This record gives sequence, C-alpha cells and structure tokens, in this order.
Amino acid sequence: NRLILNSMNSSIVLRRFFATLGPKTTRVGWIGTGVMGGSMCQHLIDAGYQCTVFNRTPSKCNGLVAKGAKLVSSPLEVAQNSDVVFSIVGYPADVRQIALGEKGLLKGLKKGGIYVDMTTSQPSLAQELYAAAKEQGCTTLDAPVSGGDVGARTGKLSIMVGGDKTTYDDMLPLFGCMGTNIKYMGGPGCGQHTKMVNQILISTMMIGVCEGLLYGYKAGLNLDEVIAAVGAGAAGSWSINNLGPRMLKRDFNPGFFVDHFIKDMGIALEEAKRMNLSLPGLALANQLYMSVKAQGNGKLGTQALMLALESMNGMDKGISVQKKD
Repeated sequence: NRLILNSMNSSIVLRRFFATLGPKTTRVGWIGTGVMGGSMCQHLIDAGYQCTVFNRTPSKCNGLVAKGAKLVSSPLEVAQNSDVVFSIVGYPADVRQIALGEKGLLKGLKKGGIYVDMTTSQPSLAQELYAAAKEQGCTTLDAPVSGGDVGARTGKLSIMVGGDKTTYDDMLPLFGCMGTNIKYMGGPGCGQHTKMVNQILISTMMIGVCEGLLYGYKAGLNLDEVIAAVGAGAAGSWSINNLGPRMLKRDFNPGFFVDHFIKDMGIALEEAKRMNLSLPGLALANQLYMSVKAQGNGKLGTQALMLALESMNGMDKGISVQKKD
C-alpha cells in the first residue's frame, strides 16, 4: 500500500509539473549536439524554448550558443538548469555516463523533472534509467529517432517512445518541434525495441539498394533514371530515394555513422539471442558493415556500404552518375 501511495504521490507531482510545459515556463537541457542533435535542439530554440547545452566537444555547440543557448561544462549542470533534459549521444556507455556518472544529469534533475534519451540504445538500459529516475521523483522516456540528418534538419523525424503514457502525452508539443511521426510504443524500453525493428529493416534493405544499383551499373543503365523508376514503385524506400543519389555522387558524408549503425545491429543481435531468435539477414548485414569499418570507413555514412560491395566486385573506381542520352 505504501508503494502504491508513493507512486500516486509521484504521479500527482509529475502531473502538476507537466501542466506547466511550454516555451514560456519550461527550461530545456540538451546533451549531444552532433550530426542530428544540433538540428533537433535548434528546432526547440526556434520554438521559443530556453536551452542549456553540453557536448564533449564544446565547439559543436557554437551555432546553438549564437542562437541564445547557454553552454555548460557537464550533464549535471545541464540538469540543474533544466526542467526537461534531452540527450542523443553515441553509445550505451555514453548514455550511462551522462545519466548515472559522477557528474550525471540524474544527480541534478529536480523532483518532477523529465529525462528523454533519444539515443539508439539498449532496452535494458532504458528500463534501468526509468527505475533510477523514479526513485528520486523524476521520470524518463526512451525516444530513439529515425530519419537521419535530413529528418533532423527538416524537423520530420520519426520518434518511437517508451515510458509512461501520461509523460508521453505531455511531451508531445516538444516532440512535435522535431518530428512528424511520433508514436507511443509502450512502457520503458519499448521505444528502443521499436528502433531495433527499424534498424533490422534498414540493414537488409541497404544490401538490396547497393546490389540493385551495382546490377544496374553493370547492365549499362542510367542510374538516375533507375532510381526515379523503382523509387516510385513497390521497391521504393527512404534508402533508395535518399541514399541512392548520394552513392551515385560519391557523397559518403554521414547522415548516420557506420560505427553507430554497427552498434545498433549489435544491440539487435544481442536482443535476438536473448529471445532465442534467428535473424540471418541481420547477421549478414552486420558482417558487411564490419567490412566497411575494416576498410577504415567507420566514420562515413551508412551509404558507404556501397564501397565494400564495389571492392568485392573489383570495381576500384566505383559507380558514378552517368550522363543521360
């Protein structure tokens, strides 16, 4: 009964806090201002939110500071200056450090505060953070995203959210600044599980994109026209329509790092093993991306899978945009 009462009291505190969410009343913290995080935080600033930011490389916050953000030197300071804290960093170990470390944000988040981790991370870690936050009268959401650098810049990300439904409902105005497809998936960890489904789909899809374009190249087709033709049909996908043209232009700059994608596939494979689930397509994609990393291209975008498959086919110069007749 005592546990139920404590939970009810905590919910009342949170609901009173949530009722005040808005640009004029809610201080926002942001940790991780890289390829995607910087744009996502910018949308909140543009919407009128007062933001406090932290990044391990402070210079990556310069653009946000120029727009009015306050730069601090630790996740702890971010939380001390915020009501809601977002993070999007590289790896689960990074999430653990910024949240639970010596100068972690949960040590500075006031009662009733919210921590939203948008990193693609482990479902079990999301559950651990939720439990740790609850002990101090706060709450968390795991809210990984899909859409890459383009989705982040345009504010059209897909956001998959796990945690308490009431927290999700009250955070929708802030999520709406960053995404257009925002879905509640269930309790703590469910956002991360949904992102694993997303990454499994993309991993094998990327093999198909690369192999299809290689086939078209060898057949002497105009690859711009190939993408226009198949991208509008049953084979159409975000990957072929957005990353296919980048491959043709030899643009391998990261919208999403190969290193981070390998991390994601590793999490999915670990979860699959725990569930006694065989996913041979995912395992193959993981190995192919490991070859990209082995070639020294881990910091390139996921479209760099083409480089590994070109190498396997002895195509040193690779495919390129071909002139129309």
